[in-house]
Amino acid sequence: MKKLLNTLFVTSQGAYLNKEGETVTVNIEREVRLRVPIHTLGGVVCFGQVSMSPFLMGFCAERGVLVSFLTEYGKFLARVQGPVSGNVLLRREQYRRADDSDSSAYIARMVVIAKIANCRTVLQRVLRDHPDKIEHIAIRAAIDRLSAILMHLELALELDRVRGYEGEAAHIYFGVFDHLIITHKEDFQFRERNRRPPLDRVNCLLSFLYTLLMHDVSAALEAVGLDPAVGFLHRDRPGRRGLALDIMEEFRPFLADRLALSLINLGQVRAKGFKVMETGAVVMDDETRKGLLVAYQKRKQEEIMHPFIGEKVAIGLLFHVQAMLLARFLRGDLDGYPPFIWK
Repeated sequence: MKKLLNTLFVTSQGAYLNKEGETVTVNIEREVRLRVPIHTLGGVVCFGQVSMSPFLMGFCAERGVLVSFLTEYGKFLARVQGPVSGNVLLRREQYRRADDSDSSAYIARMVVIAKIANCRTVLQRVLRDHPDKIEHIAIRAAIDRLSAILMHLELALELDRVRGYEGEAAHIYFGVFDHLIITHKEDFQFRERNRRPPLDRVNCLLSFLYTLLMHDVSAALEAVGLDPAVGFLHRDRPGRRGLALDIMEEFRPFLADRLALSLINLGQVRAKGFKVMETGAVVMDDETRKGLLVAYQKRKQEEIMHPFIGEKVAIGLLFHVQAMLLARFLRGDLDGYPPFIWK
């Protein structure tokens, strides 16, 4: 259980929430573990086997406290809210900003800055931790080029220019990604980013992790009342979750890329766990997929100091924090959107 940004996150399995006077009470194994005054809350997010009394649901709806239910692994299930217009107003503001080129360019620029900064940090960490096992010159050159792009992004830019810098940075980053694989290189080689379908084992890992990440980010956006389909960097396209793709850009290098590299370099995934189909597509077997899911969930349980709110947060809750910060920015409660930049 953790309270962040006036939202109560309940992750303890078997927890039961009920109303006691003007407070929300969290019970685990019939023992009261937490009491929170209702007036201090803006939302309650329940993960997995967490139940709530009907009286508390009604109380939250009456007081304008949004209640969201997700699976234990973060997939959005449902949201309970009373007859209020808050989410309607939030989504209308989201749509207005998405239709405004300057507003879209600003939010897209913040997201891209975070993505590139986090890519640079991935390279810097590998350079620091494995100085005798990697290609120094190529990685240092990539770090310098990413730093130069970040300087350009400090200025207000049109959306197309932001996209151009994002594409250039991705080319630089993935151009040295193979150098970050320091063991089992005969089985896990990376030449370029490819998808639909992935054509090598590394891309297969990345694509699967990106899919998990997108579902988690979508659930977080749904939980705060934002529309995952309407983005700023990624424009509207039928069937595409544009805003989820936007926000997940901040987390690709920090969570998905680092986890893929860790699994490969520590020998926790094996070449035999992948199969090449007749079409050239590479797929993983059920055992490898299960192991990847377990590793992803374990990584989400680790804690990190959030650079903006200044509190320790489980990695799995970072998506919800960013969704809430974006919602607050759109409502006018924050002067700008603070993206997640890994230090």
